[in-house]
Amino acid sequence: MIPPDWRLGSYYFELPSSLIAQYPAEQRDHSRMMVLSRDSREVSHNYFYQIVDWLPEDIALVLNNTKVIPTRLVGRRSSGGFLEAQLLRERTPGQWEALIKRARRIRPGDSLSFCSSNIPAKAITRLPEGTWVLEFEHHETLMSRLEQHAYSPLPPYIDRAQTWDSDKERDRVRYQTCYARQPGAVAAPTAGLHFTPEILRKIEQKGIPLIEVTLHVGLGTFAPLRAQDIRQHEIHDEYFEINAANQLRLRHARENKRKLVAVGTTCVRILETLARDENINSGWTKLYIYPPFDFKWVQGLLTNFHLPDSTLILLVAAFYGREPLMNAYQIAIAKQYRFYSYGDCMLIL
Repeated sequence: MIPPDWRLGSYYFELPSSLIAQYPAEQRDHSRMMVLSRDSREVSHNYFYQIVDWLPEDIALVLNNTKVIPTRLVGRRSSGGFLEAQLLRERTPGQWEALIKRARRIRPGDSLSFCSSNIPAKAITRLPEGTWVLEFEHHETLMSRLEQHAYSPLPPYIDRAQTWDSDKERDRVRYQTCYARQPGAVAAPTAGLHFTPEILRKIEQKGIPLIEVTLHVGLGTFAPLRAQDIRQHEIHDEYFEINAANQLRLRHARENKRKLVAVGTTCVRILETLARDENINSGWTKLYIYPPFDFKWVQGLLTNFHLPDSTLILLVAAFYGREPLMNAYQIAIAKQYRFYSYGDCMLIL
């Protein structure tokens, strides 16, 4: 028998499709926010613009400043067949690993044309896991062409099949945090999407330090768990770094006994990776967090509502407890919270 905390089915919940947010709230800070107490297990319901009142003065807030690259490409094969590609990571200059829809007829050497012929590529090889290596012409200008012509890499549960162009600019702005600085992510750190510059200013005026770290979110964050025993899952790796100034801020916060509140699961992965080796400031983390887990640094978490078969819900369950978290999810469903990347959030203190 697999213990409940390690059984994938223990994290399943029925979610009406109407609660999967297809668009963000009209104003960033008008998302709803469920506040959960780790000690009392009390639950309260608020709006995100009230977060300043909820954050204790003795904390430091940790933000992931990664910037999402437009990496979703719509195009055609040389024969005219429709294609949709999602770039995953750059392997060598000009060569990217990509996930391609309708790739069955692609052959190595085929010419592909994306974004109204503005981004031509050649199919190089199909990898064992089903992705493709694509080689782009004029790779030195690829980033600027992606910024100009490609689409935001929205997760698969957000449907833009009929509205790519009409929603393109809206998604460019809203699927990006207001403090995004370091290009490299192919998915947004969605807990940060609720912040506005005004909210951040109010937090700093309250005397709460803001500490920035970088973790370039990959599409592996959406990779579903397959094994019924969650311990058998092999988690994706993601690149992280923290610069000297923020490393100093982090050290000062810890020396002054401030509680670290992570904005999103990506910040949790970075902080708990650093906690296990304080001498590093960059690298690739494969830290897999599931119940039970010894959190060394993180003492608070802001996070969205996650997919039932994801490593993200396991991380939050490890922090708050599986049973109380699943109870909170049932409350969220009953009260019509909006789920996933463009949805509402919970603050766990």
